[in-house]
Amino acid sequence: MNGGPGLIAVAHRGGNRMADLRAALASGVDAIEADVHFIHGTLRVRHGAIAVSRHAPTLEEILTTADGGPRLLLDLKGPSLAVADEVAAMLSDRFPDLPVAVCTKQWRMFDAFAEGSPVQRVYTARTSRQLTRLRFLIRRSPVGAASVRQQLLNPDVVDELRAAGVTVLVWPVDSDAALADARRLGADGVIGKNLALLRSLVTEREATSGWR
Repeated sequence: MNGGPGLIAVAHRGGNRMADLRAALASGVDAIEADVHFIHGTLRVRHGAIAVSRHAPTLEEILTTADGGPRLLLDLKGPSLAVADEVAAMLSDRFPDLPVAVCTKQWRMFDAFAEGSPVQRVYTARTSRQLTRLRFLIRRSPVGAASVRQQLLNPDVVDELRAAGVTVLVWPVDSDAALADARRLGADGVIGKNLALLRSLVTEREATSGWR
């Protein structure tokens, strides 16, 4: 995954509801995040505890609607690793050519996706302990991309990650001040819910992002 010129713009939770997904698709962002849960034998997309709602869209509905659009970033949720197996099976069987990335704070979930799979892995670090683990991991094996809570970072750490070949996405970036800080840090991209802010990043770029 390459950042390309300018910052990668990712719509945080942009795929969690059909209306939000359509708005994110229309915005021209580079990627759309969706929170995926395995509930009562079905892969559903929703944020937080209300994910148990049977009114939440299914992952299949989200994937079908997004097909042909920008890359989806599927955030795999829940204590059970089964969600990863189910997502891997659905992508392989039903959507083998759809550009998708997966992120998770439970990195063992990546084992469900076979080596050579077109699915891109994004390592989530939301705590200082997870960031320490990430910095240790990049010394032993390649990490293509990471989603890191912005408050954990400083320019030296971002430089360290990028020097190891990691595309660094920071979150949450929902204001001009947060965006300015992301630029100060040297991040490759931002994840946020402010579509107008994300659209401004798309507009300022002269070339298509490497996520396309």
